[in-house]
Amino acid sequence: MRRKIFFRLDPPKVLVFGFGAIIFLGTLLLSLPSSTVNGKGLPFLDALFTATSATCVTGLVVVDTGDTFTRFGEMVILSMIQIGGLGFMSFATLFAFILGKRISFKERLIIQESLNNATVEGIVRLVKRIFLFTAVIEIAGGIILSLRFSQEMAAGEAIYFGFFHAISNFNNAGFDLMGGFNGLTAYAEDPIINLTMIALISLGGIGFIVMNELFEYRSTKRISLHTKIVLFVSGVLVFGGALLIFILEFNNPSTLKPLTMTGNIFGAIYQAVTPRTAGSNTLNIPDLKQSTLFFIIFLMFVGASPGSTGGGIKTTTFAVLIGAVKSQIRGREDVTFFGRRMEHSIISKSLTVTMIALFLVILITMMLTITEPGKDFLMIFFETVSAFSTVGLSMGLTPELSSYGKILITITMFAGRVGPLTLAFAVAKRRKEDHYRYPAGKVMIG
Repeated sequence: MRRKIFFRLDPPKVLVFGFGAIIFLGTLLLSLPSSTVNGKGLPFLDALFTATSATCVTGLVVVDTGDTFTRFGEMVILSMIQIGGLGFMSFATLFAFILGKRISFKERLIIQESLNNATVEGIVRLVKRIFLFTAVIEIAGGIILSLRFSQEMAAGEAIYFGFFHAISNFNNAGFDLMGGFNGLTAYAEDPIINLTMIALISLGGIGFIVMNELFEYRSTKRISLHTKIVLFVSGVLVFGGALLIFILEFNNPSTLKPLTMTGNIFGAIYQAVTPRTAGSNTLNIPDLKQSTLFFIIFLMFVGASPGSTGGGIKTTTFAVLIGAVKSQIRGREDVTFFGRRMEHSIISKSLTVTMIALFLVILITMMLTITEPGKDFLMIFFETVSAFSTVGLSMGLTPELSSYGKILITITMFAGRVGPLTLAFAVAKRRKEDHYRYPAGKVMIG
């Protein structure tokens, strides 16, 4: 009976309730005495914040993961990261496969909404591929990181560290076990750590739809417009961002200046990749220049690509908006990419997503300036965008948040992971399509 009621809901509502249920369960588990080193369990609000951050693959933490949690607590967090990154509907589909159950059309619609796929056609096959890609990438990344960590810790611990960080970064979560809120700053010049983490973050951020197309390219010889836009925009943001960060931070004695040239290159690239929306860092974020921090805010807001483990308004949304502006300036009505025209519904959806995201970020930032008096505005703004885009980079505000601040950031992380448009659809009362149109009106713009 509960299953019938659950799937009678619209797909957006199912996603909201599904993620909410996972967060609630994670909160209860992290509140258990066996989850923390001190044997007391996390206070409810801190447990709720951590469970939301893990399920929404954000990485913002009010307590340090490596210093606070037992192996049981860390495994609870890792499980939520994996489920949150791939989507709970993907796991529900996996269990249905195992039990030999048929996937209904309504369930396929929910999976489509969860993966942000354009069509329901082939959605079950895509879910199978998602688990295949995830297993191969996480195992490969885990082995490489384990071998590297084995140089400085026991074999068992090295394997645990290697696979924890591989899963965390592929899912763009950014949780780490290094302790002291230090992130990966000790490995700023380490080529193995840098290259492996960059590869994991990038693969998790381009989206499974793109990954699947590239996998099938040898047989299809076809690349869709979606994949072309994702790869192009991602490349511009990463390499252009790395170049700008390198220029801005080259003479900063607290970040790039003390490093070798190799360290400078790795540091710039890593800090350009991680806002896409991983959250791990090799440079100390508060030590970056204000200009760099503001640029990282922009990168975080754009975020990853549709159907990925990351957040933000997404690369395709950003591309469509830039294309619309470019067309207006040139006096053209159509927005085109690679010889293809964008439908007006796509442009409207891109504008809607961006405006809802901007409204939410502005609202939460304003409220945090009230609940967190005396805190630097850039720090508050940075933390809000990081939470909305499920990035997890922090200037150090999160551990110092008041109870009200934790609640606000928790809501922001949840809204960012579910998606602003999906959340709006879930909350709003859907109206039947009108069978009439109002007379056209004219408004002066600009």
